[in-house]
Amino acid sequence: QVHLVECGGGSVQAGGSLRLSCAASNTLCEMAWYRQAPGKERELILKISGDGTTTQGRFTISLDKSKATLYLQIDSLKTEDTATYYCAACRSGTDHRYWGQGTQVTASS
Repeated sequence: QVHLVECGGGSVQAGGSLRLSCAASNTLCEMAWYRQAPGKERELILKISGDGTTTQGRFTISLDKSKATLYLQIDSLKTEDTATYYCAACRSGTDHRYWGQGTQVTASS
């Protein structure tokens, strides 16, 4: 069982940056960030298994096992980044088993 709590969402001007955090009860499994925009399917953003950082485009995922915290940095926010962002843990097939409650990100022009 992994308990996940996200924070850091909010309303941001397009072009700005935001860092989301996800406090985990443990970081033994692969962890990931997803998002779901209104009327759209949930999509995987990035995943990570060990300490460190991975960047893909405007998104950077990082895991600090010493703090049991997962981060997502979003740079140059676009209005289409508006969504509920979820952290997840422990891959199960093509999905993840444990989920946080989500944090809302709204990017406005």
